Amino acid sequence: MAAVVSHHHHHTLFFTTTCSKSSIRTTSRSSRANSVRCCSVTTTDNQSVKLSNGNDSLHICRVLNGMWQTSGGWGRIDRDDAVNAMLRYADAGLSTFDMADHYGPAEDLYGIFINRVRRERPPEFLEKVRGLTKWVPPPVKMTRSFVSDSINVSRKRMDVDSLDMLQFHWWDYSNPGYLDALKHLTDLKDEGKIKTVALTNFDTERLQIILENEIPVVSNQVQHSIVDMRPQQRMAELCQLSGVKLITYGTVMGGLLSEKFLDTNISIPFAGPALNTPSLQKYKRMIDAWGGWGLFQGLLRSLKQVANKHGVSIPTVSVKYILDQPAVGGSMVGVRLGLSDHVEDCNAIFSLVLDEDDVNSIREASAKGKDLLKVIGDCGDEYRRA
Repeated sequence: MAAVVSHHHHHTLFFTTTCSKSSIRTTSRSSRANSVRCCSVTTTDNQSVKLSNGNDSLHICRVLNGMWQTSGGWGRIDRDDAVNAMLRYADAGLSTFDMADHYGPAEDLYGIFINRVRRERPPEFLEKVRGLTKWVPPPVKMTRSFVSDSINVSRKRMDVDSLDMLQFHWWDYSNPGYLDALKHLTDLKDEGKIKTVALTNFDTERLQIILENEIPVVSNQVQHSIVDMRPQQRMAELCQLSGVKLITYGTVMGGLLSEKFLDTNISIPFAGPALNTPSLQKYKRMIDAWGGWGLFQGLLRSLKQVANKHGVSIPTVSVKYILDQPAVGGSMVGVRLGLSDHVEDCNAIFSLVLDEDDVNSIREASAKGKDLLKVIGDCGDEYRRA
């Protein structure tokens, strides 16, 4: 049994013994998700999802540990602390890590972490750990050797023979080299250097073209939150027809979807919490596009009512709502490795069941904002605007 006690939004966590095969449930309604129990389970449950296309498949945890925070801008990362934190996440059953070639030392940290898992945990534990990475190439010619060499860098840094998943990003659709790159990635998959090929920040139109070219993508990682419901407007339908799943990021908007920002006025300098991380600044711009801080406060109040009713936090409700959306396979929760942990919040997501009243009140508050598909464009277009 592992007891985890946390004070929300602060860095006090007490870990006693850990268990590798775990499901987490809240000990009591009154505990307000501050205390969780870790129990050994034998049945498969709603914590994992199978991503597949044709013969390719990969089981991942439905709540993914996002590692963008290791790239700098959030505070100094201590390597040993970071790896210890990764082990704690995995011990709590949160064993899928998402990173990228350009997230600072993320791939190297994963390599150190996976070697500690190999040495310090049983083989069946190792089998559950997943490292998903991304490749964001410059717009050069996508030759077989360039693609292969790039993938080998990630394999070496993460210290794996085969990458569990390679999520591919492309900056400029007017350059059709993305299809060449994806064909080479598919060949590398067939050679065993990658287990599954996936996308990140592709729009619906290009996903359709990629699938027509028989590239066996299993998922597309896109921004998706209660504020940014764009993926449900076009993308989800194609995903449901094709079996491609969405992995979502920005789902707690860098922490903006939390109690910390409820009833705050950030227009007065130093009055409210500081928007002092790259993700808080990025998602504040999404709120501005959606309808502004005043409208967002109304959304937070609606979420707080739902959270109070279930004895959980606003981020927990925010993630669960998106996990329940059509075509969504998993959602990212950014981890601040070695700086703060949200293990108990993440695990509360699995036991939370939103009822019809909850869903209606969230949908209503979300719909008060602008249609971001009209304002920004389809998934990923925010990265490609002239």
